[in-house]
Parts: sequence; C-alpha cells; structure tokens
Amino acid sequence: MEPVTSSAHRRRQTGHVIKGDLRDLRVQLGMLNRHVGARLGLREVDLDCLDLVGRHGPLSPGALARQAGLHPATMTGILDRLERGGWLVRERDPADRRSVVLRVPPDRAREIAGLFTVANAAMDELLGGCTEDELQAIAGFLHRAVEAVRTAATDL
Repeated sequence: MEPVTSSAHRRRQTGHVIKGDLRDLRVQLGMLNRHVGARLGLREVDLDCLDLVGRHGPLSPGALARQAGLHPATMTGILDRLERGGWLVRERDPADRRSVVLRVPPDRAREIAGLFTVANAAMDELLGGCTEDELQAIAGFLHRAVEAVRTAATDL
C-alpha cells in the first residue's frame, strides 16, 4: 500500500500543473486578444467590454462596469471610444426610457467573431475528442474556477 504522503504529493503536484496551465492559457488568450485588437484597432479592454456586451447584453453602462471590474469613470471613456468607432451603440432602455443600454451591432460582432474562427475551430476539435462526462467535468471545473478568481479579485 502506498503511503498517504505519496498520494498527497502527487495531488499537490497535479494541482500545481493545472494552475500553471491556467496561467499559460491566460497568457495565450491575452496574446490572441492583442493580435485581434491590433487587427481591429481595439485595446484589450475594448475587446473585453465588447465580449461582455455581446454575450450578456444588452447591458447598462453600470452593469458592464461591474462585470468588467472597471470604475464607471473609466467606463465612460471606453464607451465613448467604442461608440465613435461604431463598435457599440447606446440605445434607450425599452423598460426604462430614462436609461440607456449597450449593444454590439451585428456587423461588428461578425467582424470580431471572424478573427476568432481559427481559435474556435481548434477548441471545437479539442472538445470533440471528449466524452459527455469529460465535457461536464471540464465545464464544471471552469465555472468554479471563474467564480474562485472572481471572489479573489473582489477580496483584493
């Protein structure tokens, strides 16, 4: 029978490998976003905001600031720049005409998505090799990892 310390050591080592791989993934995603941003004339924070509005929108400027972890004053400058470039539109909120919501115009969303085609195809191929149980485990882990990092960022 193996000593418990050997099992605990392997578990710790595997945890270090996973955390290292997540950090490497963060770097690679950042590099991809910088390349896409350079092609479109956008900053990384711009792409982050457009991604959040595209996936969760329409959003109010305040909701976007909270989701992006940005100060509302910083958000105003970003939104002004994105609106001037035609990347984002501000519209009256149909539920409350006194406020505005943000959305990404469909043609701009397609333009951005087109630059992620190769990366998305690579991810589709990778996921295609997984069983349904593996996909569920990966999805669950990633969801919990996002929440753990969100909590850590909030606690700073």
